[in-house]
Amino acid sequence: MQPSVNRRVKITVNGKAFLVEVGDLNKSPISVTVNGQPYLVTIAADDLEIVPADSSAATLEAATRETAAPEKAPKPTAPAGPKVLAVKAPMPGNVLGIRVKPGDKVSFKQTLCSLEAMKMKNAIRSPRDGVIATVNITEGQAVAHGDVLFTFQ
Repeated sequence: MQPSVNRRVKITVNGKAFLVEVGDLNKSPISVTVNGQPYLVTIAADDLEIVPADSSAATLEAATRETAAPEKAPKPTAPAGPKVLAVKAPMPGNVLGIRVKPGDKVSFKQTLCSLEAMKMKNAIRSPRDGVIATVNITEGQAVAHGDVLFTFQ
């Protein structure tokens, strides 16, 4: 068994320098200290690259790869919520209080109707911004799980 050796390296990520000390790579989790702050790190076996201990520094440098912080997610340009074409009944029940009609503009999470199931009143909300194309239910109607209640344009 090889003796445990801590390695200190200076790593620069997006122009910011970090002093990193890596503990014994033969143990899991690995003890890592970044700018004096200790962390325990687990490396997945499929991400681990094994380099022989007798390799030169040039070989070790070639085995490393440059990484960068992920880019910030772009701001959504589409309406809120997924691009859902229909609202389906999440459970069997009786329709109460329909609050929209065809042509109404609705917003994400707006209540479309209520559904009574097992003596409880459940709000059925819009999964997205959009315009109601059809209302396929009437008040007092019994619906089954998966029945289409509303469609969007």
